[in-house]
Amino acid sequence: MSAHYVFAETWELPMSTEAVRDVLVDLERYPEWWPQVRAVAKLGEDDALLVCRSTLPYDLEIVLHAVSRDLPTLEVGLGGDLDGFARWTLTPAPGGSRMVFEQEVVVDGLLGLASMLLRPVLTWNHRQMMLGCRNGLVAAG
Repeated sequence: MSAHYVFAETWELPMSTEAVRDVLVDLERYPEWWPQVRAVAKLGEDDALLVCRSTLPYDLEIVLHAVSRDLPTLEVGLGGDLDGFARWTLTPAPGGSRMVFEQEVVVDGLLGLASMLLRPVLTWNHRQMMLGCRNGLVAAG
């Protein structure tokens, strides 16, 4: 059983697009500012493994593959417990920058099966993770 998820967020941040990019491309420091990212392991020049846990007591192991690190669009391919992509589009805005986050993933296995019953809870859990990201970015800037 598999489930398809699409997420989108738009944030105004009190940081320049360059400052946001610098924080986002420094994956190894994610656990310092993003509470839901529990661990990061570099797998190669363009690849890393993230272990994430939001509010629900379930760890996700996500393999990231860098697609673009250049402004205005940062993008990674996602593998591991999720398959898909995550994209951050950064543009200047008064007082800082505007960030549009887009993510599209397919989950298989137990998580895909759980989505049949728990989709609203899993969507809420993702929202909590992204709130941690936004708050952490602001604090890191």
